[in-house]
Amino acid sequence: MPGSSTSREAQAPLPAAVVGCDAGTVDPEALIATALAAGSVASSKGVMTSVATDVYAGLKNLVLRRFRGQPAAEAALERLDDDPEAWRTAVRAELERIRAGDDDQLVASAQELLALLDAAGTEAGRYQVDARGAQGVQIGDHGNQSNVFNGPPPTVG
Repeated sequence: MPGSSTSREAQAPLPAAVVGCDAGTVDPEALIATALAAGSVASSKGVMTSVATDVYAGLKNLVLRRFRGQPAAEAALERLDDDPEAWRTAVRAELERIRAGDDDQLVASAQELLALLDAAGTEAGRYQVDARGAQGVQIGDHGNQSNVFNGPPPTVG
């Protein structure tokens, strides 16, 4: 948020349509990547207000400035519009690499866009995730996951 110090944990919730999360908080790079993906989806469907369109364009420009001179990062951001779900992970990785979550302006812009795209979810605070240190975690709805934890065999006593 402008004028405040950024923690590595963002306070803005994520839109259910994009992530489908239930509880916790999200890291700022995931927040920014999700806002970009949500903006791309909403833009392609023509369902954004002019204010949301402006905020989305501003967020993309801020990220593009941070990615300047880094071809892989620039390409991931460009391809996000072609397939937001497929490229969101690559964009997030690039955001993490440059520690974009430490940029108050980027985090605030992402929070603003998500609030515009999902006001009810934002108000409810229902879509925040914090999976720091977790292993074998799946976040979201309707997924399938199979975990194999190769620990020592159980002892028979």
